[in-house]
Amino acid sequence: MPKILVVEDEPDMLRGLKDNLEFEHYDVDVARDGAIALNKISGSPYDLIILDIMLPKVSGLDVCKRVRDQGLRTPIIMLTARSEEIDKVLGLELGADDYVTKPFGVRELLARVKALLRRAEGTDTAPSERMTLGSLVMDFASYTAVRDGTSLSLTPKEFEIMKYLWQHRNKTVTRDELLTQVWGYDDSISTRTVDNFILKLRQKIEEDPAAPRHIITIHGIGYKLIA
Repeated sequence: MPKILVVEDEPDMLRGLKDNLEFEHYDVDVARDGAIALNKISGSPYDLIILDIMLPKVSGLDVCKRVRDQGLRTPIIMLTARSEEIDKVLGLELGADDYVTKPFGVRELLARVKALLRRAEGTDTAPSERMTLGSLVMDFASYTAVRDGTSLSLTPKEFEIMKYLWQHRNKTVTRDELLTQVWGYDDSISTRTVDNFILKLRQKIEEDPAAPRHIITIHGIGYKLIA
């Protein structure tokens, strides 16, 4: 039975999420602020975390960042009452796997929970691949990356972007295609999100990020991974 941590400070929302998830036969734990959430995450393994952005003591964004800084790859769905794109983008850049904007339908959230759990189990992804690109070696199954013998720290989304580019290496991939295939959105967030992630990826994997040799910009279209 998958174990899910729900981090939410609104009592009615927390109770509703817990009841609906338990009805779907999930083992549900709860936390009402970011500090409690961090303590629980460090002391117990979870299969998925549902994390509100606006929390007492420690914000959801800070919780997400600390979890990823610890090297934990637990899938995270962020909840936000805000409509500003910057909050959604920042959450994804910090390592969240998905987000849902309040108010949302329970069926929508449950569908995303099931999709992320399937992905984490590897039941809806292609067979794991290992990418070797010059001195860079990436294992998409174990989420590990090494360049020149030094371990690199990449977010789950950065691994997914690299995996998609690798699967389509030497071919042009559009920004919209990356958004759709990696995030699952068509127009919920702008293509600037892709550009921001590519910029950070280049800083991590390219010898000279200002003159990239592997992730090449195809102006007006998207990107190409040169292998």
